[in-house]
Amino acid sequence: MNRLNNQQQTGTKQKKSFFRSNPVMNRLSKVNEFDTGEKAAGYGRITIKTAYFLLMTVVGMFVYLIMNSTIFASQPQTISFAYKSFVFNTSTMQIGFFAGAAIIAIITQILAAFVRSSIPVTGTIYSVCQGFIISFIIFTVLGNGYSYLGLLALLITIVVVFSMALLYTKGIIKPNKKFHMIVITLFASMIGISIISFFGYLIPLTRPFVAAIMGNFWISIGLTVISIILACLFLISDFAMIDYVVENKMPAKYEWMASFGLAFTVLWIYVKILDLLIQIVGNSKR
Repeated sequence: MNRLNNQQQTGTKQKKSFFRSNPVMNRLSKVNEFDTGEKAAGYGRITIKTAYFLLMTVVGMFVYLIMNSTIFASQPQTISFAYKSFVFNTSTMQIGFFAGAAIIAIITQILAAFVRSSIPVTGTIYSVCQGFIISFIIFTVLGNGYSYLGLLALLITIVVVFSMALLYTKGIIKPNKKFHMIVITLFASMIGISIISFFGYLIPLTRPFVAAIMGNFWISIGLTVISIILACLFLISDFAMIDYVVENKMPAKYEWMASFGLAFTVLWIYVKILDLLIQIVGNSKR
């Protein structure tokens, strides 16, 4: 990662403004503990902690696979769903665990954002729940014939993350004012589209038009691609935030916040890429 300008000679630290992908990084940017004499945060430990959260996601995936071959296997597959041309059968218990994992993931994410000391625990639980959800999508929604999309999404995500890291390190993409304006514009546009679509669907008169527009394959693909681009830009912002933490010698206790924030964005990119592949393959099945 690029290093921020060394400001220790002046004795002051310049506050940086970052537009972040998650509230954890947002809270981190408001910390004012610089060079306190405590053990300072380091790139290596942040990398290890980020890898830990991603590893816990893999653990969550294996938890689902074990449960799917044992507990869920004995349950009657009485519920049928269709998701983007993928028809699958599942049980009430599977749906219950899936919904529970999603709710717990939301709760632990909120707790991680507002209770810093809880991140080693809440971040771990969040990652395991995310892995459980991802595994449900790959091995139940997609089924055996299309489970390879999960691996393909992983390979693409790795390429994307390393590419963004390279672009940031080489200074090709810089989180300056122009960068933030682009991010804010894209983010506001996605939020605006979501709000308009939601209320438009609630109104009986506009519901058919909203359904037709949002159900259009190319529009759906376009919105997903924009979401991936936005997530990649957030990743750049996360890199800059980590630089800010390390170069300003913030205490090592903030490494967990930086690591969880980065892992959160990486998982977001993976999920959006997987969704894009599902849409493309699902459309080809029609």
